[in-house]
Amino acid sequence: MHSRLEALQKGMRKGGFHWLILTNPANVAYVSGFMGEDNWAVVGRRDSWLVTDSRYTEQAQKECACCRIVERTEGMVKTILNLIGNSGATGVDDAMTVVFYELLRKKLTGRVKRGGRLVEDLREVKDSREAGTIREAAAVAWKALARSLVVKIGMTEGELAGRIEFEMRKLGGKPSFDTIVAFGGNASQAHYVPGNRRLRKDDTILIDFGVKWKGYCCDMTRCFAVGEPGARYEKAYDTVLEAHRTVVAKLRAGASVKELDEAARRVIMDKGLPPYNHGLGHGLGLEVREGPVVSSKAKGVLKVGQVVTVEPAIYIPGRLGIRLEDDYVITEKGCRLISGGSRRVALGRLPRLRAR
Repeated sequence: MHSRLEALQKGMRKGGFHWLILTNPANVAYVSGFMGEDNWAVVGRRDSWLVTDSRYTEQAQKECACCRIVERTEGMVKTILNLIGNSGATGVDDAMTVVFYELLRKKLTGRVKRGGRLVEDLREVKDSREAGTIREAAAVAWKALARSLVVKIGMTEGELAGRIEFEMRKLGGKPSFDTIVAFGGNASQAHYVPGNRRLRKDDTILIDFGVKWKGYCCDMTRCFAVGEPGARYEKAYDTVLEAHRTVVAKLRAGASVKELDEAARRVIMDKGLPPYNHGLGHGLGLEVREGPVVSSKAKGVLKVGQVVTVEPAIYIPGRLGIRLEDDYVITEKGCRLISGGSRRVALGRLPRLRAR
């Protein structure tokens, strides 16, 4: 935590900021260790504070490693002003609401402006502890899924999604996002919300899920067949699997995020199938979606220590949807899978489930 603050303060000096006010819970957690909500962090060139209230004081005392805890009894803005006074340039993160931003501008005669991506850029590169925590999150997620994959004809998507999330919580984690379970043609909707569609004798299942563990998120997607899925589905599945493996072979520090996305799309189009219409992947960490973005519209290259998803897909509206997703940490010479599970869920041939 001390090294994070030192790196952030160095960036503040370079950007001309005397103060940085953080409102995004992930940014607050990164610089303070506090994993709750509805609290702000204030970072100066020498000091840092977590501004909380009586609801969270006890939690903050247990979690905050190297910043002072201020229990506010007045409004947030007034408490902040009492801390920093009215001197020096003040930066705010992008999560701050317009209302609070305008209040600060009126009260502070010193310059108030966006702080850019000072914290977000630091968060992109994970240390070994962070990558290890994401690996632990994935292990919990796979265990929860394995306990849930006793499917029966007639069960609903919502029932299976609820079962998976229940098992996550039994294991001490919680969902990093709302679990997606889509049967059959419903899987063609990338961010489908599980409903009352019932599992049939010959059917397919897409499950997109993740666990938040010790503040860090994982994100994986798998597809399964119940009975006979049909030749078209199997061809599409094998194509997405090939696209995923093609990208993984190219994942390394210095790889262009745009070219990685193009490589996956090329595999799919060469088989005469429609490629996905979203990005190939995204960063993971304290948020389930953070930098870097891996897509045809993104710029830049991957860096050592970044953790990214790889999730190529094929969607045919109303007919099928296949997405295969795993999480990787970038190394100098390649990448390392950190969402590995048992053989039953490892990426490979289309897995079959026996329904009761």
